[in-house]
Amino acid sequence: MEKLNFDIIELKAYRTIGMKWEGAWKEITELKDMIKKMSERVSELETAVNPEHQLGLSYHTKNGGFVHYSVYEVAESQKIPEGMIEFRVPESLYVHVSHPQNQSIGQTYHDIFDFIDHSEYKLKLDPDTKYYDPLPIKHEVYSSGRDLNNPYFEIFIPIEKA
Repeated sequence: MEKLNFDIIELKAYRTIGMKWEGAWKEITELKDMIKKMSERVSELETAVNPEHQLGLSYHTKNGGFVHYSVYEVAESQKIPEGMIEFRVPESLYVHVSHPQNQSIGQTYHDIFDFIDHSEYKLKLDPDTKYYDPLPIKHEVYSSGRDLNNPYFEIFIPIEKA
């Protein structure tokens, strides 16, 4: 198992456009189909900042499921194509780690939780929102040529000083 390297970074706020999925874990096949469809529609986003990097923004705010945004960062001038939505990501501190191929995604997230738990940081959460996961906000960045069965991707978890 590869040792993970954790960084604390600050990212400015940014605008994204893409597709939203909301459902239960048992409906995950629909989510995978939506992610694929969004990757096929990236050409409709003329001002995509980096069309090679698809973002997966997950919010575990549903009991037995979650909300997922499959999006691309875009310029302010980008119009919202039919069937897509706009989602704004606020400025924040993040724990950043690269999830390597051939490693359990569950183990990577367990290691992130453990890192935060033993650091001077805590999860940055909305106090008025009910969450249903130990790491309820997960931002992932995927390269367009990734192996869907053995992915390598970047993970960003919003945090703040404890």
